[in-house]
Amino acid sequence: MANADEKIFLWINGLAGHFTPVDRFIQWAVSDYLIPVSMALALVGLWFVGNDKLTRQRHQIGVFAALAAMGLSNLSILIINQFYFRPRPFDPLADLDVTLLFYPPTDSSFPSNAVAAAFGIAFSVWGVNHRIGTGFIIGAVLYSFARIYAGVHYPLDVIGGAFIALVMTFLVFRLRDLLQPLPNWVIKAARILCLA
Repeated sequence: MANADEKIFLWINGLAGHFTPVDRFIQWAVSDYLIPVSMALALVGLWFVGNDKLTRQRHQIGVFAALAAMGLSNLSILIINQFYFRPRPFDPLADLDVTLLFYPPTDSSFPSNAVAAAFGIAFSVWGVNHRIGTGFIIGAVLYSFARIYAGVHYPLDVIGGAFIALVMTFLVFRLRDLLQPLPNWVIKAARILCLA
């Protein structure tokens, strides 16, 4: 499987360096700013979106779920990386011809922490609003592809990150009823302060 992972990586990363506008777009998409900041701003917007109080509250619970899923996904990866470290594709130990379009991260390549965070947010938003959530998922897929294209991750790294996010989002939604009083209290307090 690792050999197939490398072959797919080399095919996708082999596209880099041939068409400058695409490379520039990928550098923009893979950055620590475009997708993560867009998702953060969209979550802020989602907090206030809704024609009625019930819809707004559902979206606000979705924001809490997104933050919880993102946090749990990152915690899971932190624990995994205590026991398993995979060198990045550009690492000299990998012995691959990589076109790197991003700064060289030093943490483990598998699973992708950035992708897990993006998909944790995207899956959670999809869980409360399919239409808006689909936009988030498209953003997370673009972010994942950009990280492979830019030479930062192997395909299995982003698949692993997305899978962890899916599992953590599922757990967050399963525990939602148990934890519901806390977000409801925060939302009520925010309404008193005209913040919700």
